[in-house]
Amino acid sequence: MPIIETREVTRVYQMGANEVVALNRVTMNANEGEFVAIQGTSGSGKSTLLNLLGGLDRPTTGDVLFDSEPLGPRTKKQMARYRRFSVGMIFQNFNLIPTMTAVENVRLALAFGGVRGVERRHRAAELLERVGLSDRMPHRPSELSGGEQQRVAIARALANRPRVLLADEPTGNLDSTRAKELLALLRDMVGTDRLTVLLVTHDRELAASFADRIITMKDGEIVN
Repeated sequence: MPIIETREVTRVYQMGANEVVALNRVTMNANEGEFVAIQGTSGSGKSTLLNLLGGLDRPTTGDVLFDSEPLGPRTKKQMARYRRFSVGMIFQNFNLIPTMTAVENVRLALAFGGVRGVERRHRAAELLERVGLSDRMPHRPSELSGGEQQRVAIARALANRPRVLLADEPTGNLDSTRAKELLALLRDMVGTDRLTVLLVTHDRELAASFADRIITMKDGEIVN
C-alpha cells in the first residue's frame, strides 16, 4: 500500500493575466521503504510535485494522500504537524542557519519537535554520527564542505523521525564523488529504516544507480 501518493493532481498558477499549468492530472505513489527518483527537464513540474507532497503547497484540483488519508481537509495546524513529523525535506541549497553549529542546527529541529534537554542532545549527536559527522558537530556551515553541509541537512530533516524524505536536487551543488556518497547514505537508510525517499534529480545515471524506479515528467505530466 502506498505511504504517499497523488490522485489526479493539477496545480495552476496565475501569472498576471495568464494561467500556467505546472501539473496536469498527475497520479503517482511511493511505497514504504521505496527509493523513487523523479526526473525531467527544468519546468517539467518536479519541484511543484515535491512541494505538494511535502505540504508546502496545495493542489488546485485532485488529492495528495499520506497513509491513505487526504491532506486537503487538514487545518493549517494539522499541516504544520504533518510537515514536522511525517515528511522531511532537503534541498539543493542546504538552508542551514549559518550562525549555528552542525549540532545546533539539528537540535533546533528537535526543539521544534518538542524534544527536550538531555534527549535532544543525545538525539542530535546520534543523528550526526549516523551521517558520518561525529567529528564535525561543533563546526559552523562555513567550516564544512558542501557534502558535509548536505549531511547536516539530512540529519536535521530526519530529526523527528519522518517516514518520508523528500529531496529536491540534493546533489546539485556536489561533485560526483560526494553525490554518490550522499545517495549511498540515503539508500542505506531506505534499507535499514524503511525510510521512503523521493528524489528529484537531473542526473539519470545517479538515479539509475540508487533508485528502485524512476518517474519521468514532461510539461507537468508523468510520461512513463
